[in-house]
Amino acid sequence: MSRPRGFRDLANRRVGIWGVGVEGRAAQRAAVRVTRDVVLVDDEPSSPDVIATDAGGLDALTTCDVVLKSPGIPRRRADVVSLEARVHLTSALEVWLAGTDRARVVAVTGTKGKSTTTALIDFFLRSLGQSSRRAGNIGVPPYDTEIEDAEWTILEVSSFQAVDLIEAPGLVVVTSLGSDHLDWHGSLDQYHRDKLSLTHTEGHHLTVIPDDPALLLRRDEMGGDITIATGFDVNLASALGLVGRHNARNVTVALTAVARALHVGVENVREAALTAANAFTPLPGRLTLVHQSNGIDFVDDGLATTPLATAAALESFADRHVVLIVGGFDRGVDYRDLFVAATAHGSIELVTTGPAGNRIAASAPPPLPIFREESFADAVQRAVTRMRGREGVVLLSPGAPSFDEFENWSERSAAFLAAVTRD
Repeated sequence: MSRPRGFRDLANRRVGIWGVGVEGRAAQRAAVRVTRDVVLVDDEPSSPDVIATDAGGLDALTTCDVVLKSPGIPRRRADVVSLEARVHLTSALEVWLAGTDRARVVAVTGTKGKSTTTALIDFFLRSLGQSSRRAGNIGVPPYDTEIEDAEWTILEVSSFQAVDLIEAPGLVVVTSLGSDHLDWHGSLDQYHRDKLSLTHTEGHHLTVIPDDPALLLRRDEMGGDITIATGFDVNLASALGLVGRHNARNVTVALTAVARALHVGVENVREAALTAANAFTPLPGRLTLVHQSNGIDFVDDGLATTPLATAAALESFADRHVVLIVGGFDRGVDYRDLFVAATAHGSIELVTTGPAGNRIAASAPPPLPIFREESFADAVQRAVTRMRGREGVVLLSPGAPSFDEFENWSERSAAFLAAVTRD
């Protein structure tokens, strides 16, 4: 079939949904509004209405008019490439974007900072009286029938999602460029190309990036009408309850993006945001102070799942002693950024956990003091013990995903909170 321009184009078609997680179920809810012929396939089915990919599922997908692939299924996997040669393969996000007013869509991507920047853009728009909603990788797909409509949609877009997009949102924001998901993308260079592919999608669009050396080096590889957001708005970041120099940069990027989207001055956006600052709630798991006891701050930065994000967190506590809990599921990324930041810090101890922690402990340069623990619970206990009798910060900034022990990052953060507040 021809390229669908919205879910309405799927009417009375046979639709395959490959990958039935949060996004897959949302795609199912959207699809069944226009067609009764929906095929559900997953690599590891969790319910009887879903066919296993290797047990007839792939064959079932070849009978479909269009297949909506979950971003969790690697774009270059052999069975994906094979299926694409036989049926129209796309993503639910691309179908939705093709059928909406893309001028009212802001897409935010980046190795770190994309969730906070998404939340900031949404808040700044609301502060100016605009109707806005957050969606995408931040938790709720924009096409989910259970999410309310709004004038503006602010999308957090992962690198997995970016490679499946053809249509350009009206404004693309790239917050940073580091190392992540190398097991999915295959190499660091491919990860960077996939991440930046969002700036090359079809249609005229604006691209906003920070004044960041890693991004400026690759400016020629980006598309769109590029604007560089310069500076660090420390005062507004502080008023919003955000910690760290990188968050001050995120604030500047968000201010610039909203100013460009609304065709107003940055100061107009800043004034409205400052007036409403008390209404902003920082996202959990992002340098959040969760407990204080006897001169010790316990900080949850559980969503810092890349070395670059952990390095940025350490910069926020440059003048304090830090016991850093790091590690988890091993995605094979390079931890040199973390080692550079930890060595420069001067007053730090590392407690490692999980497969990633084992690799960090094995490859860390001397003289970094490192304590290796197999379980997350033991790592937290060791961190608390190391800090006992002194003042400083116990920082959970793992630089790795949580999947070695937990379903998601929020479970790991909840375990951290429970452990450090236990009597």
